[in-house]
Amino acid sequence: MSAQVFTLPDLGEGLTEANLLRWLVKVGDVVNVDAPVAEVETAKAAVEVPSPFGGVVTRLHGDEGSTLNVGEPLISIETAPAAYVEEERAGSGNVLIGYGTSADAPSRRRRRGAAQRSAAREGDRPAVQSPIVRQLAQRQGVDLETLTGTGAHGLITRRDVEAATESPEPAGTDRRTGLPIRTRVPLTGLRKAVSDTLTRSRSEIPEATTWVDVDATALLELREQLNDAAPGILAMVARFVVAGLARFPELNSRVDTERAEITQFDGVNLGIAAQTDRGLVVPAVRDAHRLGMRGLDAEIRRLTTAAREATASASELSSGSFTLNNYGVLGVDGSAAIINHPEVAILGMGRIIPRPWVVAGEIVPRRIVQLSLVFDHRVCDGGTAGGFLRFVADAIEAPMSAMAEL
Repeated sequence: MSAQVFTLPDLGEGLTEANLLRWLVKVGDVVNVDAPVAEVETAKAAVEVPSPFGGVVTRLHGDEGSTLNVGEPLISIETAPAAYVEEERAGSGNVLIGYGTSADAPSRRRRRGAAQRSAAREGDRPAVQSPIVRQLAQRQGVDLETLTGTGAHGLITRRDVEAATESPEPAGTDRRTGLPIRTRVPLTGLRKAVSDTLTRSRSEIPEATTWVDVDATALLELREQLNDAAPGILAMVARFVVAGLARFPELNSRVDTERAEITQFDGVNLGIAAQTDRGLVVPAVRDAHRLGMRGLDAEIRRLTTAAREATASASELSSGSFTLNNYGVLGVDGSAAIINHPEVAILGMGRIIPRPWVVAGEIVPRRIVQLSLVFDHRVCDGGTAGGFLRFVADAIEAPMSAMAEL
């Protein structure tokens, strides 16, 4: 027998820690090489970690919800020669959880079942067959004599031992308000990464916000005139944003404080803010300046779906150069968003709603949307920010003219 300890591997992108979302195996399970054993969440994405070893799981190093650093033990696996595995399968009495008894030995299976029923009936010893369960109980300080097994014929299982060690955390009371605390949510994984990014953004970036109400009636009419395969409104606005960044490259840049310079990019990786069950993420459409409206529409749909399903790659979630945030899907009109550090600007788009509007001296109903631009005042002044915002607004109000020039 040989025990192998698998440590949390380097997850790339300079990431040094991960939040353990859930175990995909339990102590006593048999795993094969490259079989996924845990799902972890980094600051970029949720991924499954495969095992480099095959054998029996003997220890899980960490509880679900805990944070592990790269290089720390993740899982211990007992590798065994084939002969030993077959001995365990034969029902020697030290049956490991997950091995079971081979299908070609019904008589041995019947003898083991009889032994389990006999043990369950006896009051002088607990019904435990697995040494792994005994070891777990010993480590946790659980007296097996006090447990009632929930397994077949009263067999004590790993879950029975774990349940005996669980105790509800006292709710507690907040000292400042005197209110009872409903729950405590650890700031880990993606939520911690979002918190760190936004906190750094607010502490480092001298931001300013400018906004404008835009008549989007013509844009909506244009889309209705197109066929069912027409790009979505967000993709159409995204194309105008990319064109605007080509004219105002100051907003598609980075501030390098170490070198005391502003780096402007030749091309746009357009980040699309997406709300998910895990928190806010910003997958980026790479080389968005090379795509038309249909291409942008396809990529935006693919990336937002991947983000919500936690399948977007770390690179896709960290390569943006400018962010477009459609918070209108949340049913709100406007927002002073926080810049996605280290970017220098973010454009927000609210919901499109009917409002009275003055057209040619007459008050008429129009479809209005509010655009808000938050920008880093270190890279440009209000003239540049206003020029970019006005460019996008004008394109939305006269989309045919804008498309003819793109």
